[in-house]
Amino acid sequence: MTKLSMTSPLSGGFEACKSIFEQKHSFVLTTHVNPDGDGIGSEVALAAFLRSMGKEAAVINQSETPANYVFLNSIYPVQHFSRERHANVIANADVIIVADTNSPLRFTAMKDFVLQSKAYKICIDHHLDQAEFADLYLIDESSPATGEIVYRLLSYLDPHAITRQIADALYVAIMTDTGSFRFPKTDVETHGIIAELLARGVDPSALYQKIFEEGSINKLKLLGKALESLKTAADGKVAYMVLPRSAFAETVTVEADTDNMINQTMSIGGVVIGLLFVELEDGVKVSFRSKGSIAANELAKEFGGNGHKNAAGARKHATGLSEFVQQVVERAIVYARADH
Repeated sequence: MTKLSMTSPLSGGFEACKSIFEQKHSFVLTTHVNPDGDGIGSEVALAAFLRSMGKEAAVINQSETPANYVFLNSIYPVQHFSRERHANVIANADVIIVADTNSPLRFTAMKDFVLQSKAYKICIDHHLDQAEFADLYLIDESSPATGEIVYRLLSYLDPHAITRQIADALYVAIMTDTGSFRFPKTDVETHGIIAELLARGVDPSALYQKIFEEGSINKLKLLGKALESLKTAADGKVAYMVLPRSAFAETVTVEADTDNMINQTMSIGGVVIGLLFVELEDGVKVSFRSKGSIAANELAKEFGGNGHKNAAGARKHATGLSEFVQQVVERAIVYARADH
């Protein structure tokens, strides 16, 4: 099986993908645990396109879809993984497409089923340090969102591939992962793609409202808990918030309700590193944000994580919250003070 990545022209990968799409019939699509708009939007867009080709496609995710992205089910249904219902589906698929992550560790309980399947595996992603598990890699680290790579792939496969519904899914993917088009990798090509999606009927105001302006009061109460915990270090260069399990119980919320919450830390003048700690049942999750030349992904790697240069994450199992917070903040201070 041919291994292709960005070391080969991406168009070569697109051509290989075209052949696979034409030859194979049954597809399973998945993304990382606790999926975001880029992961869900990308897999929904791909599944809708495969359906238009007359293929069988099942979108199966380890985590439930966050409430603010459930509306994408109207484009293509996203299923919550169940061993009883989906083990055979994954085992018998012709092709498995993994979007917006390049490591099997990030689809947790689905990992063994995906790796053991004899399906041809395609990885579409824009993150660093890919794991060796797929047969075909469509990876572009310069892209600000996986949705942008999917747009380029679908446009290559069929000039008429981008229907109104697929355009909506791709807009969600790109808009959310670029921080509403403000993150560093957002460039001329990104805005050109967005212009094409708008030309196909995308309503930016309506989609923004669905994602960011229809949350529950409980989610705001959780944000309040996070803001109450806000602290700074390194003379105001590091800001961090901590959410223990009790905060979720008191506000009747879930981990997915912390989506984009870390951005609050970066709104403080002088802050160059932002951290959000979330206590899990079996450990702690930390999200990292940074500005300029500070490599958040390198900091995340020290704690078993990874990500983009200025946005990354890590999960530490079987660890105490206070101890982990102290360890990460101490290292963040070193990174912040080294910045000039």
